[in-house]
Amino acid sequence: MSKPKPQPETAVPTSETAKRRALILAVGGNPNSGKTTLFNRLTGLRQKVANYAGATVEKKTGIYRTASTDVQLIDLPGTYGLTPKSEEERIAAEIILGLNKEISRPHGVLCVVDSTCLEKSLYLVLQVIETGIPAAVLLNMSDELELRGAAIDSGELSRILGVPVLMISATKGTNLKELESLIDSWPHHATAGGGAVNSPLPSDCPSTEMRTGIHGVCRVSDCPSSEFCQLLKIPSLPKVAERRRNARDIASAVLKKPLEPHPWSDKVDAVVMHKFWGSLLFAAIVMLVFQAIFSWAQPFMNLIDSAFSAMAGFVRYALPAGFWRSFLSDGIVAGVGSVVVFLPQILVVFFFISVLENFGYLPRAAAAMDRILHSLGLHGKSFLPLISSYACAIPGIMATRTIENRRDRLATIFVAPFMTCSARLPVYALLISAFVPDIPVFGRFFRLRALTLLGLYAAGFVAAMVTALAMKSSWLKSNGTPFFLEMPPYRIPDFRSIFLHMWDRSKVFLQQAGTVILAVNIILWFLVSYPKKPGPGVNGIDAVRHSYAGRIGTFIEPAIKPLGFDWKIGVGLLSAQAAREVIISTLTTIYSVEEQGEKREGLQKALQKDMTPLTAVSLMFFFAFALQCSSTLAVAHRETGGWKIPALMFLYMNCFAYAASFAVYHLGLLFGHL
Repeated sequence: MSKPKPQPETAVPTSETAKRRALILAVGGNPNSGKTTLFNRLTGLRQKVANYAGATVEKKTGIYRTASTDVQLIDLPGTYGLTPKSEEERIAAEIILGLNKEISRPHGVLCVVDSTCLEKSLYLVLQVIETGIPAAVLLNMSDELELRGAAIDSGELSRILGVPVLMISATKGTNLKELESLIDSWPHHATAGGGAVNSPLPSDCPSTEMRTGIHGVCRVSDCPSSEFCQLLKIPSLPKVAERRRNARDIASAVLKKPLEPHPWSDKVDAVVMHKFWGSLLFAAIVMLVFQAIFSWAQPFMNLIDSAFSAMAGFVRYALPAGFWRSFLSDGIVAGVGSVVVFLPQILVVFFFISVLENFGYLPRAAAAMDRILHSLGLHGKSFLPLISSYACAIPGIMATRTIENRRDRLATIFVAPFMTCSARLPVYALLISAFVPDIPVFGRFFRLRALTLLGLYAAGFVAAMVTALAMKSSWLKSNGTPFFLEMPPYRIPDFRSIFLHMWDRSKVFLQQAGTVILAVNIILWFLVSYPKKPGPGVNGIDAVRHSYAGRIGTFIEPAIKPLGFDWKIGVGLLSAQAAREVIISTLTTIYSVEEQGEKREGLQKALQKDMTPLTAVSLMFFFAFALQCSSTLAVAHRETGGWKIPALMFLYMNCFAYAASFAVYHLGLLFGHL
């Protein structure tokens, strides 16, 4: 039997044989319930990652094939209910209720429940069932439930809810065969792909909160003025107080053995959340990450570098000197390869963040940091957005939605780009490898390169905290709000999901390298190569300086010369506005064209000849503070509802970067460092 052809993610997968059928199922649940782990296990590499149209929320869809069914799975954003208070919750509710224009209404919902937190999870389950859509409850983490001496009567829970209930472990793959059988027998519900189950919001409805809900529709269950509303397709639903009481009563009825205390959670918390030991542990973890960035990733970086060098060498060997050889070897292969080589270091950062998040450490680190952040005017909930910004400022800014106070949220959005995102890492790694010796510090445990990288990360964090303190002491001053954050239980990280997440990040990075960076390199190669300088015996350096790029760089050089930068760095800084790491491919292209037929020495050696260590330090400090990401500005505009905050961010951070780089360079000259 041949396999079905891949279908668009918004369409139901079609079968090539009459024996197979197609289903659309949503995978929903609370945050930290393990729904994404289940989604990853079922779909493997047959999944797509994108963004919902008009939203910054990530969309994941995938294909799962059972014995007789082709299933399109939709990984819903984590939500505690169908009453939307955030963009993630709005999108989850839209899909379940059939209001999303991108995806047809699912044939049903797989409600993934953390069986160790049954009462909290049942609130969402009850809401899903009340919509009338077919559903099944998957009691996840059954292994942990058994380990803690508890038991749930799944049969009784199925009888009470009126839907199938299955005990599973997404991490270990327990009972997934039973899940496959359940899906094969799933009713092909007639409402799939149909319309919404809600009525329009009357103009005289006093519930202003509901007006900001799902595209201006209202649900009787969540509206205090139900007499103004009429549902079209489902009966009257119980109000929120009543539903929570039902969830509590159901959990009490089916939980046959109570949960025993976690065997080692309290002991670990005593260290992790301790004032002194917790801070020391956090510093040690951060140092381990920085050491791993250079040591773990280096062998893979060497392989990638060798591959692209071989490709460039083959092009130069196969083609005669001229337009196409220079375009392909200098503009395409060398330029793109100079950025792709840093992919292993970026993945190391994502690996550690994912492991710490899976383990349950990050929320506890937030609680431990609340005291420090509070003294600077920020909220404890600012910690998680700031930590997320170390991977990328965009999800970090989006994560500020959990901060209730608007002024606290704006302050966190403003300082989030100061966190050293993964796009800065290639620039740091290049300059540190070229100008900082790889010598041990503090015995054999740490090396100078890792400590230098730590210093740059610390510089960004200190700048963020100083800025936050100034803002919260003036125009964003607000009364302190209590810090409440749910602490998930400690769990062994699911490395299968972690590596799938790293695979997704790799695809996103390579897609950028193949689109944005490639496009910039093509434009830049043209600007570096033309116009040709007339006359015999023109060397590469004179030819590049005569080019359009050379003229642009020479024009802006007086403005950046006080920082120790020449015209080449100036061109790189301009191109970095598209993406920070583009400066590397920019410099690679410039030096490749300069060298022309000469022996290629690589970018590091070219920089060592053309740049002093003090200039390298000045450039690193500039990148530590500058805001060079148009996507970040676009998301900040979207999250703040205007251009005022993004414009202030751009102006402030770039002025801060210029001043810091100026101070570093001239203090270095003053003390005689070259």
